[in-house]
Amino acid sequence: MKEFIEYLVKQIVSKPEAVGVEETKEDSFSTYKIVADKDDMGVIIGKEGRTIRSIRNMAKAKAIKDNVRIQVDLEEND
Repeated sequence: MKEFIEYLVKQIVSKPEAVGVEETKEDSFSTYKIVADKDDMGVIIGKEGRTIRSIRNMAKAKAIKDNVRIQVDLEEND
C-alpha cells in the first residue's frame, strides 16, 4: 500500500525525489502520511481538494480489496 500511494503521488509532482510515505500501524488500522516538498502541495491537493481526494479514494479501494482499514494524511516537507 505504501508503495502504491508513493507511486501515485510521484507521478504528479515536480520533485518526485522529495516525496515519501510514512506508515503507522495500529491493530488492523494503518495511517499513511504523504510527505512532499511545499512547492508541490498545491498540485497534490488540487483544485478544491480533488486530487488528494482521488488519491485517498484509490488507496481506500485497494484497502477494501486487501480487507484493511486505512487513512491517508498529507504533510509538508520543509
